[in-house]
Amino acid sequence: MFKHPIRWLVGLGAVSALVAASATPAVAAATIEPYVQDTTLAVGSAKTTRVFLYADEPTTLDDVSVRYDYRSLADKVSIAPADQQECTTPEPGVLVCAEQFGVALSELPPLGSGIYRGVTKRVSMTATQEAQLGDSGDLVVSFEAAGGKRGSYTSRIRVGEGVDLAGGPFTNFTAKPGGKVPVPLAVANVGEKTVTGFVAVFDLPYSIRTKDRFSNCRYSDDHLLSCQFDEEIPAGGALSATLNLELAKDTYAPTNQSGYAQFMTIADYEDLTRVREAVGARAAVPGTGPKLTLAEAPSRARQADQTDVGPGYDYTGWIIKVTGSNGTDLAAIGATLKGGVGTVVTATVGFRNNGPATLDNVSEEWEAATHTLVELPPGTTAVEVPDSCGLRPGTRTYQCASEMLLVAGETYTVEFRLRIDRVVPNAKGTVWVNAPCECPGGGSFTADIKPANDRATILVNPGQAGGSGDGDGDEGGGNGGGGSLPITGTPTSLLAGLGGLLLATGLGTYLLARRRSTHFVA
Repeated sequence: MFKHPIRWLVGLGAVSALVAASATPAVAAATIEPYVQDTTLAVGSAKTTRVFLYADEPTTLDDVSVRYDYRSLADKVSIAPADQQECTTPEPGVLVCAEQFGVALSELPPLGSGIYRGVTKRVSMTATQEAQLGDSGDLVVSFEAAGGKRGSYTSRIRVGEGVDLAGGPFTNFTAKPGGKVPVPLAVANVGEKTVTGFVAVFDLPYSIRTKDRFSNCRYSDDHLLSCQFDEEIPAGGALSATLNLELAKDTYAPTNQSGYAQFMTIADYEDLTRVREAVGARAAVPGTGPKLTLAEAPSRARQADQTDVGPGYDYTGWIIKVTGSNGTDLAAIGATLKGGVGTVVTATVGFRNNGPATLDNVSEEWEAATHTLVELPPGTTAVEVPDSCGLRPGTRTYQCASEMLLVAGETYTVEFRLRIDRVVPNAKGTVWVNAPCECPGGGSFTADIKPANDRATILVNPGQAGGSGDGDGDEGGGNGGGGSLPITGTPTSLLAGLGGLLLATGLGTYLLARRRSTHFVA
């Protein structure tokens, strides 16, 4: 079966956005922020949802109970447990569920993001036969946990018309780095009611770009995020168009590159992204060119909210076989340090991607593209270590996981704070990129085209305190990948490490791998 990351991206989507409701660096200590996505239901159909819990530090919540208050729609919507949890209904329109086990909040990628998330058991929401088109109300979700931890969030439930979208078949192509790839964008209405407007949400890897700038589509640089269409699709009808995609010149070859588009109703898209403005995330840029149309069909104003009642095949995809030879050279960066006994110095070490290809290992498994070993020079002790680095038992060597996306021409460094305990002239440590790693999440990059520069030296000598980088890459503290992307919102918020809300607009895995200063990222 093809992997289609947009399926889990939609599940992740906007869920981390609420933790960025202000531009403060993080939520207060011990504060847990809940979130539940807006939902549109068709009469007689059901959807599952769950509560996402966010914090700025790792924690485990015990004795968790979750209250679902939908009294504003009590006769028109029912909510019931979906994961066999113990629940009660203290009054009509209220469901209270107890979590059987503790809810652990663990860090979301990239490592060092500072965003910790846990999830509760799912519940099923159904629009009853009493519901009518256009009904809308609030779902107030609140939780309580041991230690007085609590929080609440209000989302929206509305009743819409049920339709059923399906994507076209997967198609295969062949191209070289820098090559053009025209691909079909096809969607069908396999339901019984006319679809009046829909959105295509794209999940394209770093290497797949487009030069087109359609006015009804949104972009980040050369990356296509989403397109909204007002065309209607009658029952049994299908529409299609051609997208002119192209591969970046720094695409790794040979390899396979896969892109996807998911089709959703306008209401479902609004449910996914409505929270964006509330958290201050900047929108992607609309195109200034002509409108992208899938077929010549009359359009009309949307008469009612619609929701897809048959998800699961509402996406299409393209697999591009990249031919030729375009490899990657990762060059280690060491450091030269000076100081006396008791001095604490900073070693900025890591590597540079000398290209010519970008190394892209972005996946839902969060596997690092490579691993780096940092062996401390004799006579020194590490007093501060990057979050992405762990000490190998019984050694003086730290193993550091890289980011998933290593862009050609960019430098990736971390900082070790080293205390000089005794003076050892010309004390040497080692930085070794692409070091072997028997890691649960995958090993290191083994196809480096210039392995001779995979090692660099950390040199410590007596003298006035100081430090600088050396080796074949850029000197000193690199920029960790060249800065933030233009649509990720305020970089000082909890949203910054993940780009969570913007995943819902289609950039997906690319944003997941956004570079962060002075961190290797797993």
